Amino acid sequence: MEGSKDVDKAFPDALREPVLRKQFKQDFFPGEHVTVLLSDGERLNGIIREKAKFAASPDHKAFSRYFVTLTNRPGEEALVDDEHVQRDRKSFTKQMLRSFIKNTVTREAWTGAPWLVKEKIAKEYHIDTRVPAHLQHGNRVAEKKATLAQKKGDHDGSLLNFMTTPRLPQLQPKSHKSKLTQQQIARNKHQQFLSYQQALAENPSFSGPPIPFVSPETQFVNHFDNHYRGLQPIAAKGSPKPPPPPPIKYPIEDLEVKPAHDGTHRPKLKYLSQDTPKQEKSSDNQSDGILMESVGPLLETWNTLNVYCEIFLLDSFTFDDYLQALQIASHGVESELHSEVHCAVLKLLVQSEKEGGKVMVNLPALIEEGSEDDTSANDSSAVPTPTPEPEVKTTGRATRSSLAKSDISDTKKSSNRSSSKPLETKTNRAAEMLAEYGWVDRLRRRDFRDGGWEIIIIGLLYQLSLSNRYQKSCEELLTQLAPADEEPNQATAQAQYGKLNINLRIKILQIICMLTVETKVVRGYMEECSEQMTGFRKEKIDWQRSKKVAVEELRILNEERKILLPDNSLPSPEAAPVDDISMPDIEDDEAEVADSDDEDPRSSRSLRRGNDRAAERKRKREEEEKEKKEKAELATKSPKVSHQFKKVLKDMEKKKSIVKECEEQISTLENDLREADCPRTKVLGKDRFWNRYYYMERNGMPYGGLPTSSTVEAGYANGCIWVQGPDDLEREGFIELPEEDTKQYRKAFQLTIPERKDLEEGPTSVYNASQWGYYDDPDAFDMLIGWLDVRGVRELKLRKELQAQREHIVEGMRNRKKYLEQAENKYEGNEQSNRMSTRTKTYVEKPQYRCSEWENDMAKDELGHIHSEQPLRTRKPVKKTPDKRDTRASNKGKALGRQGSRYNF
Repeated sequence: MEGSKDVDKAFPDALREPVLRKQFKQDFFPGEHVTVLLSDGERLNGIIREKAKFAASPDHKAFSRYFVTLTNRPGEEALVDDEHVQRDRKSFTKQMLRSFIKNTVTREAWTGAPWLVKEKIAKEYHIDTRVPAHLQHGNRVAEKKATLAQKKGDHDGSLLNFMTTPRLPQLQPKSHKSKLTQQQIARNKHQQFLSYQQALAENPSFSGPPIPFVSPETQFVNHFDNHYRGLQPIAAKGSPKPPPPPPIKYPIEDLEVKPAHDGTHRPKLKYLSQDTPKQEKSSDNQSDGILMESVGPLLETWNTLNVYCEIFLLDSFTFDDYLQALQIASHGVESELHSEVHCAVLKLLVQSEKEGGKVMVNLPALIEEGSEDDTSANDSSAVPTPTPEPEVKTTGRATRSSLAKSDISDTKKSSNRSSSKPLETKTNRAAEMLAEYGWVDRLRRRDFRDGGWEIIIIGLLYQLSLSNRYQKSCEELLTQLAPADEEPNQATAQAQYGKLNINLRIKILQIICMLTVETKVVRGYMEECSEQMTGFRKEKIDWQRSKKVAVEELRILNEERKILLPDNSLPSPEAAPVDDISMPDIEDDEAEVADSDDEDPRSSRSLRRGNDRAAERKRKREEEEKEKKEKAELATKSPKVSHQFKKVLKDMEKKKSIVKECEEQISTLENDLREADCPRTKVLGKDRFWNRYYYMERNGMPYGGLPTSSTVEAGYANGCIWVQGPDDLEREGFIELPEEDTKQYRKAFQLTIPERKDLEEGPTSVYNASQWGYYDDPDAFDMLIGWLDVRGVRELKLRKELQAQREHIVEGMRNRKKYLEQAENKYEGNEQSNRMSTRTKTYVEKPQYRCSEWENDMAKDELGHIHSEQPLRTRKPVKKTPDKRDTRASNKGKALGRQGSRYNF
């Protein structure tokens, strides 16, 4: 017992379940101690942290990848495949494997009983211990009896009893050693027939028609066969085997696919927030005070601002710069990106004075400030008038009951006044901030400087707090922005907004961005994009038709080329024109050669005195010219079929160029359709546990943002795959099943769906729609694709979509990593160089941040200034100097402009 306990303790924990499931051969599992083989031959010890399996494809066979934490090198990991990993011989041997199996399995005491995992261990590792039907004791016994009956001919009835006790004489085959005579053959047959009749006489139970006399020459075997064929065969003992179940037709419901139990799980998610679903430490160094409930609104606002950037007149910006701008603003550092986002969104809510100053959204109880003062004055004058009290005191008769009633009514009224007082106590002073200068008027004039846009937001939130929909959230925000213990002025609004928590900033941006969706400008933009998409689709269909026609014509030309190919298959320019040369040409060539020989008879043989170098050079030159003429003649004397063949080839090249142009236009139109699809962010798909996967650049914006943006060199816009948990309906309907359905699922798969979720998703999961995780590493993204099971309906679609977008996703991830690393190296030494000194004073520069490189060039090009600055005055003060007009008019004889000709009546 002690030895078995020692073996049980020494056996690796990571291999227990795979060994019991017979899945440990040529495979490794997380938590297992292994040896890593490097390319230079070095061996390092490590522990497997993660594993990913990749299915086979036409390009490669199935393989696995492992993240191995190296024990000898702290903080380092290795990414290896199956060929570069080995099990540690010290921690895993054949003897340990035999002992472990011996201690963990058992079987019943009958021959051929199957080995079963012990009940305690099976419950621990969720192993099915049900014995298949063909291995059960009753079926095995019946199968053995049927086999014996088939071999020995053990059938019911007395038909063949004579074959057991008094057996028929054995019919010995004919010997081939020596040839028998005809008499010997007849004698043997007669003896066999007599012995057969004797055997029949000894079996009275055998009944049948009388056997006629058979001559020695006839064969009794035929008579026996014919007599036996009339009897019905008797079925053998034992029940027939049940038919095998029909094969499963994939894909099926994802959660109906059998769990793998091979140690693989989904790659680890990263979290942007400080609080995580399993209360783990956040994996992102950017999670500075961000809560999980704010991640969704943060992504929503970034996506809205980038999709509708042309309406807001905002240059596109990366998600990381947007996050950093909100974070540093919470620490009192203002950036152009932070202020421009707020001002650009506020401009859509109210038109400017030049445009008419109309409010573009429906706000609750939108009342002018003067009317508000009048109504408040009327309310204040109406409250102190004691109208009901004199009526009670002027009653004719006063009794104890009437006095008691009046006292009770007085106490009730006083209690109502006292109870109404705490309700009237204000938690903020937003109304006082807007008493002199309303937020709508300020927004019409675009007065955003020195806390102007901050106080506009306070006024907007105060107006929205009158609605039941926004009341709770707006009152929470106003308590922070306009506290009751601070002066209600513009400086307080600016200071309080600078101290605001990043989660509250995200909530404010979410509210005002949602309001812009209701404006006519945004809705008109959506309709315009919808009309553009309709035009793009029609144009795409036209190009597809053109491509189809061109492909068909190219096919016909290719058939013509194949027909003309045997007559025009020219392997070399010298051998090709041999069949096409005619006899007159040859005679002409021979005549030319003869003429040349007559002119220079010494060219065929060189004599001592007649070997002239000039003549030899002339002869060579003439030969070269002759070869050129021959080639030119061969080219011009090519047959008509060759000309037709060339024409076919030329037409094929034209059709190929047309097909290529059509494909390019179709690809361009597909990209235009993707960018114009702006109403909503499309989901990539869902996995087996109903988690949603998003790629924010998939639709509504160009890959990498606008090409004219100031941060276009970043090469990405979001650069992550975001994973959102299931919503409440999906979670309650498909994951958290009722008790009866949970029991059935456990009976079928030996675990519940929540247990399967924890097992297959690994240490990181998201459980509801307010929880988000993300992937930003190409290797983790590839491991995610390998983890998806194509036998499930949802994961099959998700995998196809991820593979279709893989090139853009991986490129964005790599560009994001490069951009963040370069920015970190660039601004790493700013802290040391921030403090500067001069002869007179020492001052500290403001720290530089990555998001400070962003500039709103789109607003500068369209408006001439950024949103947070005041509009430039178009009219300049005119100086009343009559000489200036004369000098301008006389300058180089140029014509007068508007300013110069204004006063010429």
